[in-house]
Amino acid sequence: MKKHRASNNGVVTLQQVAERVGLTKGTVSAVLNDSPAAKAIPKGTKDRILAAAQDLSYRPNFFARSLRNKRTFTIGVIAEEIGDPYGAMVISGIEAFLSARKYFFLTVVHRHNLEMLQQYEGVLLARGVEGFITVDTSLTQPPPLPTVAVAGHRRMARVTNIVLDHVQAVQDVLKHLVGLGHRKIAFLRGQPFSSDSADRWRAICDACSDLGISMPSELTVQLNEDDPSPNLGYRATRELLCRKRPFTALFAYNDISAIGAIRAIRESGLGVPQDVSVVGFDDIREAAYHLPSLTTVRQPLRNMGEIAAQTLVNRIEWQKKYPSQIAVKPELVVRESTAQAVS
Repeated sequence: MKKHRASNNGVVTLQQVAERVGLTKGTVSAVLNDSPAAKAIPKGTKDRILAAAQDLSYRPNFFARSLRNKRTFTIGVIAEEIGDPYGAMVISGIEAFLSARKYFFLTVVHRHNLEMLQQYEGVLLARGVEGFITVDTSLTQPPPLPTVAVAGHRRMARVTNIVLDHVQAVQDVLKHLVGLGHRKIAFLRGQPFSSDSADRWRAICDACSDLGISMPSELTVQLNEDDPSPNLGYRATRELLCRKRPFTALFAYNDISAIGAIRAIRESGLGVPQDVSVVGFDDIREAAYHLPSLTTVRQPLRNMGEIAAQTLVNRIEWQKKYPSQIAVKPELVVRESTAQAVS
């Protein structure tokens, strides 16, 4: 077999891989870049190409790929926060899909600052991104590029929203609590800037009306601060307890606030779930390992990230029209933090 040497600069070229397997550069490129044309290439041929590339220690030249196709293969991810459990799980799904498709992504964090959001959009455009994925971001105007919004709720041009069925999620929670005998239910209402907050609260109000659950103002606390720690739910629940209006269950806006709520309830001398049942939302990784383990609504967050990335890449590569909304189903996960109401 003819021995192929690396180029003068030590970098193995696509031509050398093609010579090793006796195929054209176009065929080898299609396989190594996993382009649509590769679907027509037999599996045995693909395996030979991949084996040769590995044997030669070939590394794709992404700059050459970009120049050749007049593309950057780069996505802009616009997130409210990176370190919070919600955003981290969504971005994990985005990364898994994009890396498999040999795409790069650039991430910016706006912390619900409109001026910063607009500035970062311009920064990403200047770096040649081909589309946007937003995470927990309330868009105020149609973006200039194809966009997929995780937890997006506003219909606008060029945007596909990936949304959870909040009506079903809320009904599942409240029917679970009512089935356990709970009628005095307290609520931690989501921050106004959180993209899911308005839709989820509307669903809660409608479900309470249907189930005949009263919602006195004394049993609702509005979360306002941009704090991704349990401290926000802890302080809100202490405020609830100070109002001296009894409740046997608490429905928190998310798991992080529910974990903080449990701490506040226990510090007051009450037990969870012996005296107060607590329900969260999202099913972050910590929910199953908290003590008590948290009853919550599971959002398939990693899968939502993968769906977002796949939808955007398909739009970019195939230029097809896609629905303005993709709905995902919630799942109520019953664990140790809910129990029969105390009579």
